[in-house]
Amino acid sequence: MSKVVLGASLLALPLSFLSGLGAAALATTIELAVSPLLRPSSGGQSAGCPQTLIAYETLQPYAPGGYSTQGMIQLSAIATNISATQRNDFSATWTGTLKPEYRNCKASAGIFKIDGEDFDGHSYLRLQMLDGQVTAILDMTGMRDANNYTTVIIDQTMRSGNPRWTWGGTD
Repeated sequence: MSKVVLGASLLALPLSFLSGLGAAALATTIELAVSPLLRPSSGGQSAGCPQTLIAYETLQPYAPGGYSTQGMIQLSAIATNISATQRNDFSATWTGTLKPEYRNCKASAGIFKIDGEDFDGHSYLRLQMLDGQVTAILDMTGMRDANNYTTVIIDQTMRSGNPRWTWGGTD
């Protein structure tokens, strides 16, 4: 019941107030869980891996006929020299050098929580950590919008040392 009241309260606020809060106030928090690479010689252990990484996504203002979502991942928390390495309509990739404390990490990561709630869907944002490098992959393959079109990568950039993206679809 309190969620309904809160939702109604938000609707009563002027749009100018909500937009003044900034994107971070309305962003969805995405937690990626790190899973070590299973290797018989290591007993499934991988030294020096982070436990989680954080990404954020924000639905952009409505545009007739479609929607878009902007996002970023805090990759600079574990890596340096990050750059965009590949992009097509389906996916975008960034690669960086793992910081010394994570250099020996052999693991992957995928979405496991969104805004604190367990997530068991398709992880369209994934990481690979191997040989001192990290690769972040945003992949829309298999993602569908309301009209059964594949969602597309609209933009891929870097800002403040972190990968940024925009993806969208039709409504």
